[in-house]
Amino acid sequence: MDNKYDVIIIGAGPSGIFCAYELIENKPDMRILIIEKGRSIEKRSCPKRVTGRCMGCKPCNITTGFAGAGAFSDGKLSLSPDVGGNLPEILGYDETRKLMGESDAIYLKFGADKNVYGIDKKKEIEDIRRRAIKANLKLIECPIRHLGTEEGYKIYQRIQNWLQDKGVEMRFNTMVTDILIEDSKVRGVVTDKGDTFYSDEIAAGIGREGSDWFSHICDRHGIETQVGTVDIGVRVEVRDEIMDFLNKNLYEAKLVYHTPTFDDKVRTFCTNPSGEVATEYYDDGLAVVNGHAYKSADMKTENTNFALLVSKNFTKPFKTPIEYGKHVAQLSNMLCDGRIMVQTFGDFLRGRRTTEERLCRTNLIPTLKDAVPGDLSLVLPYRIMLDIKEMLFALDKVTPGIASDETLLYGVEVKFYSNKVIVDRNFETSVRGLRAMGDGASVTRGLQQASANGLCVARAILKKNQA
Repeated sequence: MDNKYDVIIIGAGPSGIFCAYELIENKPDMRILIIEKGRSIEKRSCPKRVTGRCMGCKPCNITTGFAGAGAFSDGKLSLSPDVGGNLPEILGYDETRKLMGESDAIYLKFGADKNVYGIDKKKEIEDIRRRAIKANLKLIECPIRHLGTEEGYKIYQRIQNWLQDKGVEMRFNTMVTDILIEDSKVRGVVTDKGDTFYSDEIAAGIGREGSDWFSHICDRHGIETQVGTVDIGVRVEVRDEIMDFLNKNLYEAKLVYHTPTFDDKVRTFCTNPSGEVATEYYDDGLAVVNGHAYKSADMKTENTNFALLVSKNFTKPFKTPIEYGKHVAQLSNMLCDGRIMVQTFGDFLRGRRTTEERLCRTNLIPTLKDAVPGDLSLVLPYRIMLDIKEMLFALDKVTPGIASDETLLYGVEVKFYSNKVIVDRNFETSVRGLRAMGDGASVTRGLQQASANGLCVARAILKKNQA
């Protein structure tokens, strides 16, 4: 049968890519199909970077396509098992570290920068940790390999070409509309093109953009899940001078805080030195904020941006983390006509809307040019607002100036994860032959763990086939 495959992979993000790589590398005659709703890497380009305004591409080239959303935005590989997901809980710390080392070696094979930040500045890192402790912040040491937005594009182009040359079939601009399941065993998939493809092994690596879709698939077929975490907050932008010490010595300082008022967990995420704030668009037109950083000197800015994310775990009867995050983001979109809101920290503290006039007074020039000055108190719940304020004051003790009036807060930043899919050590769900991997299934939360996850899933499939 032409429509029968050994393995079908849903999604061409890092987990799907590395799963396919490991499968075809170890069994060259294996018939593998990757189905991706976005475009191939060479066709992924955002018109907004040229025109200055969103053209409403369907699907969005920033959030979908070969290499996924996170890889195409900035491409930072966090090389510690302590960062980026739940693999240590499933596989153990040592096994996760080994897999992450192997996935890192593959990135190097395809041209990743050999430089690793955060491993050779012991004295400086001790100084940062000392300041963090005094501010009740936890510094998570995590070596970083920075691909860069434009260099990451080239690396993933090489990987895509390699997979295609090895015979991996890829169908782009194609949406899986359903997964076929019979007697609690996976049988195949149906696409929006009217095609049905069959396989006894399906690996779903749908990424954050596909998390809502996968959540509905789980509901429809009774796939076991548990309520996941909601990550919601803002993207902070300051001048490079404010973050200079952290940027030079860690590149990305991963700091975690438990707020004094509510004991909520707040973390820094996705720091972009000399980068730019950007907008991500989802299929329903929802705009959320993100950030990029380039390797090329002529593409760098004078600002650093990073996310502050508040992690919330709700109890019953809550079961819709994606809808909650979307609801908050939609409030911002409503007030800003589908664009991103920006507010100075000074106005944030005083409870007043930022105006164009006050925005122009400062030393800081916003890198997201179409952001709309506004008032985040009309969007974010009070608890999250207070968490963000307390975190910024704590960060100011580590790197003074972050809590200045001119610091910019862009809202909102939301990381979409489906309810956490319950998987075993082989990442098999309650449906036999259906494996869940990557960020969209709430298994991982970053490029490197997602890539390692793909390797692990591939090995589980290969081991089963050998049995």
